[in-house]
Amino acid sequence: MVIENELKMIVGRNVRKYRKLDGRYTQKELASLIGVTTALLGALESPNICQGISIYTLYKISEVLDISIDKFFEN
Repeated sequence: MVIENELKMIVGRNVRKYRKLDGRYTQKELASLIGVTTALLGALESPNICQGISIYTLYKISEVLDISIDKFFEN
């Protein structure tokens, strides 16, 4: 079973992966599009910070990046 902190790290790693794979958005641009601060998105993507995110914000990221939300939970 995945523990909470591990899940946060998996989600953050995958947000970064798919944002960079898409190649269209910097952290600042994506943060602006989904209505969060660049600091929050940076913390989410950081491997050194265990930052949580709401399911609604994750949904907005999936919509902007045009990727299924379940991809963010793949280990």
